[in-house]
Amino acid sequence: MYDYGVIVEDLLEWYDANARVLPWRSEPKPYYVWVSEIMLQQTRVEAVKGYFARFIKELPDVAALAEVKEDELLKLWEGLGYYNRARNLQAAAKTIMEEYNGRLPEEYKELQKLKGIGSYTAGAIASIAYGKPVPAVDGNVLRVMKRLAGSYDDILKASVKTDLEKALTKIMPKRAGAFNQAIMDLGAMVCLPNGKPLCEECPLQKYCVAYKKNIVMEIPVKTPKKKRKIEEKTILVLEYEGKFALHKREDRGLLAGLWEFPNISGKIKKESLMEIVEEENFIVKELGESKHIFSHIEWRMIGYYIHLSKKTNKDYIWVTREELVKQYAIPSAFSAYVQEIMK
Repeated sequence: MYDYGVIVEDLLEWYDANARVLPWRSEPKPYYVWVSEIMLQQTRVEAVKGYFARFIKELPDVAALAEVKEDELLKLWEGLGYYNRARNLQAAAKTIMEEYNGRLPEEYKELQKLKGIGSYTAGAIASIAYGKPVPAVDGNVLRVMKRLAGSYDDILKASVKTDLEKALTKIMPKRAGAFNQAIMDLGAMVCLPNGKPLCEECPLQKYCVAYKKNIVMEIPVKTPKKKRKIEEKTILVLEYEGKFALHKREDRGLLAGLWEFPNISGKIKKESLMEIVEEENFIVKELGESKHIFSHIEWRMIGYYIHLSKKTNKDYIWVTREELVKQYAIPSAFSAYVQEIMK
C-alpha cells in the first residue's frame, strides 16, 4: 500500500505558492462552495466562473435558491447542461430550509443526506467550508493519486474510490480544505488529464512511482465506455407573426422538463415538410446540420426555419425573440438554431 502521508507537506507548500484564484475560494462560504462544486461537475473551471457570478448575484443564499421558480433557476443554469444538477440543488435547498434552519450542515454524513450531494461534494464542502478532516475524491484526485502510487486500478470501480477515501482519511492534515484543493489544482495544472502531464514542474515528482517507472501515460486505467447511440433528428424553428414555437419535454428521460424547438425523429427532407406543418402556404429555409454529444447519445440534426401563415394546433407555446433569450432555458443541443433566430 502506497504511503500518501509523505506528500502532505510538499503539496501544501506548493499550493500556498501556486493556488488558483477562484471566486468561490476568496470567500469560502458553505453556500458558495456547494454551488461551485455542483457547477464544476462535468464542466471546466473557466466556463463556471461567469455562471457562478451570475447565479450568486441572483440567488445569494440558500433561502433564495429554495424559493426561486424552476423556469428562472433553469434559465440561470442555461448552457451548463445536466439540468438535474440545478433541480437537485433546489431540492436540497428546500430540505436545508425545512430541516436545518437554513444552514448547510457541517458534518460529512449529514451533507450526504441532501439530494445531489455524494461523497466527493460532501467532502469538499465539509473540508473547505468547515475545516473537517475528510477527503474529497473525484476522477481528478483518483488520477493524481493512482499515478503517484503507480497503480493500474480501474478508477471507475466504486471500490477503488472507497479505498482511496479511506487511505486519504488516515493522512488528512489540519488544513484539510487546503489539502483537498491542492490535489485538485495539481490535477488541473500539472498532472493533466489530457496529453502529457508536466512532470518536471510537479512538486511530488520524487514520490511518484509512475514517473520513476515511466508509466505516467498508462495511468489512470478506466473501463472502456460503451459506444454512443446515434440519433437523427429534424429540428423545426416555427415562426408565426414574430413568435416562435416551443415545446416542453416530458418530465422523465434526457433533458427532462426543458423547453425545446419542435422536432421529429429522423432527418426529414425539405419536400416532406408540408405534411408535417399541416399547411401549404409556408416559407422554409434550410438551417443546415449540427450535432450534439451527450454522455451516452449523439444527436445528428438538420434544421428548418419555417414561417407559417397560420398557427398550428399542436401543443406549443409561442414566444418572442426577447422572451426566448430572457425567460426560457433552451438546452445547448439547440444552440445552433437559437443563434439562427437571433440573426
